[in-house]
Amino acid sequence: MPNLVMEYSNTADQRLNIQGLLEDLHQVTLHCGLFEMDSVKSRSLRCHNWLIGEHGDSEDFVHISFELLSGRTEEQKRELSRKLMDVLKQQAGHLKSLTVNIRDMDKSCFQKISQ
Repeated sequence: MPNLVMEYSNTADQRLNIQGLLEDLHQVTLHCGLFEMDSVKSRSLRCHNWLIGEHGDSEDFVHISFELLSGRTEEQKRELSRKLMDVLKQQAGHLKSLTVNIRDMDKSCFQKISQ
């Protein structure tokens, strides 16, 4: 059930291969050994409005939000975060801001329909 959402500044797509980056991040998630492959979902969201510190919207960013059902250890989540950041640094290290946030979702509140 993990969801990887890659948000990025709309000018970053002039300096990055967004689809290639998303595919590489997706591969990290597929092969990390924590999830069933068919449950992994990744998508990108282009942000048209953003501000970073005093630079406003003159600096580019990529932010990964990664949501997964609770039950993984802190070490497993740290390792996944490190692997995702490694891909970001390799492909987008020239951007001002690169961030990864991994969040647990409450299993008792999660709802899903698969057909």
